[in-house]
Amino acid sequence: MRQRLVMGNWKMHGSLPENKALLDKVAAAAGGLNRAIAAVCVPYPYLAQAQSALAGSKAAWGGQNVSHYPKGAFTGEVSAGMLREFGCRYAIVGHSERRQLFGEDDATIALKAGAVLAEGMVPVICVGETLAERERGITEEVVGRQLNVVADRIGPEGLKASVLAYEPVWAIGTGKTATPDQAQAVHAYVRGVLAGRDKGIAATMPILYGGSVKAANAAELFGMQDVDGGLVGGASLVAEEFLAICRAAEG
Repeated sequence: MRQRLVMGNWKMHGSLPENKALLDKVAAAAGGLNRAIAAVCVPYPYLAQAQSALAGSKAAWGGQNVSHYPKGAFTGEVSAGMLREFGCRYAIVGHSERRQLFGEDDATIALKAGAVLAEGMVPVICVGETLAERERGITEEVVGRQLNVVADRIGPEGLKASVLAYEPVWAIGTGKTATPDQAQAVHAYVRGVLAGRDKGIAATMPILYGGSVKAANAAELFGMQDVDGGLVGGASLVAEEFLAICRAAEG
């Protein structure tokens, strides 16, 4: 049985008092989860707070991005080794906002995934198409390319230690959500690409759905055969909403 994972991506949100209330509720509720893992990826300044609040609980935490360099004169960057020192289990790489707004390409994302693995953490590798690409009918071409560039770089052993997240760019922060059937179709395609490399990896790899996941649609999305949890944006900032999504992943 594949691991279920619900990961909150706070993006550039939060404050010390708001975070405390949210993290305390996540820590308390995570103990009641059996099949699913609850995790939060917080802005860098709040990693120490997340570590303090969640340490000893069943919840995990991680970074929203990472440098592919281990150290050096790279002002404003944060290395995978730095994330590890704050107890991070996960680091998101290749989120569509990093691709779209900050110009990260497939090759850079592959290097970042490798850097995360080198520090013993789990890269959450994001793939997904824009609305224009979906309308052109090239979703599979785009997603397959994004996945294969990373897979070629990190190899089978790296893939075994990774998580994938399919995030249709047109459904992020727009209120639009891929239908369960649309999500399943792409997840099944991604699992097929993995199977072409290694059937064992394809069978065990968690593939998350990211794109306006809410408590109202989580159970239906997670009921799809190849959807193993969610990468949750705005809903992860509301404790009751996020925890309801986590509970939906238990089904």
